[in-house]
Amino acid sequence: MDGLFLAMVVIVVVALAFDYTNGFHDAANSIAVAVSTKALTPKVALALAAVMNLVGALISTEVAKTVGAGIIDTPEGGGGLQIVFAALVGAITWNLITWYFGLPSSSSHALIGGLVGAALAAVHSVQWMGIVEKVVVPMVLSPLVGFGLGYLFMLAILWSFRGANVTRANRGFRYAQIVSSATMALGHGLQDAQKTMGIITLALVTAGQIDTFEVPFWVILAAALAISAGTYAGGFRIMRTLGRRIIQLTPAGGFSAQTVASAVMVTTATVFAVPVSTTHITTTSIMGVGATRRLSAVRWGVAGNIVVAWVLTLPAAGAVAAGVYYVVHAIVG
Repeated sequence: MDGLFLAMVVIVVVALAFDYTNGFHDAANSIAVAVSTKALTPKVALALAAVMNLVGALISTEVAKTVGAGIIDTPEGGGGLQIVFAALVGAITWNLITWYFGLPSSSSHALIGGLVGAALAAVHSVQWMGIVEKVVVPMVLSPLVGFGLGYLFMLAILWSFRGANVTRANRGFRYAQIVSSATMALGHGLQDAQKTMGIITLALVTAGQIDTFEVPFWVILAAALAISAGTYAGGFRIMRTLGRRIIQLTPAGGFSAQTVASAVMVTTATVFAVPVSTTHITTTSIMGVGATRRLSAVRWGVAGNIVVAWVLTLPAAGAVAAGVYYVVHAIVG
């Protein structure tokens, strides 16, 4: 076993570890609302999310190609693997920091920030136009879309069921939330598992194990299983933030937020093939739903802390990745 192959194996293991942390970090995205409205128990919700994450991860590889081939130029050899390794460590570190403090930051942007930070440290080419078109624009637009559609969809629900019996309507929306939770988890698998597939495939191309950027089936399966296992492991700190601290949702509100968020995630993954933050979309959909009561119903202080984490994610993960690259490069050469 030569050094290059061994380095690639290490990167695959680290990438799957990132995928696992992504699962428990973002598990709350698809289940927090359903748990907070008592539509599902935490264990049942986690099991459902794990299964649907697996299904979503197996459906498409378009986002994987965008992340693996559209952020930085494909590096080569041992130096290239150092870049990929540093990017992963930067992303994992930021995931763990924000998880510890219960902040629903973006694993997607942590990974992208890590790639850019490591590439800059290595004086390697970054595809800035690709970042603007595939990362920055969706990063700005998708939360706005989530908030706006969440607000409008909830208004439509309120108008449509304005004369309904509250108890029966709530019972019906709790059942509907099972479907919307499943769809949320499907969208999460379509988005977040794809990013790990892209990184592993990038490592395989860099190490010369494959010639073209086509995601092998074993990579798809491994990434899907890792994110599902991570999802089942939980994420209760972030679940509390999303499910209750932003706003206390009703079953109808929970259904509305989940339906909007899942629609945005699935559309961006399948139609536009852009990596968006499932965290951003979920959070802003909840805010949009909450704003239909009154703007003061949303706990904007908590929302502000989340926005700070969003803004910091790209540069913070990039800075950690750059530092890791310098250390690894100094040791390995």
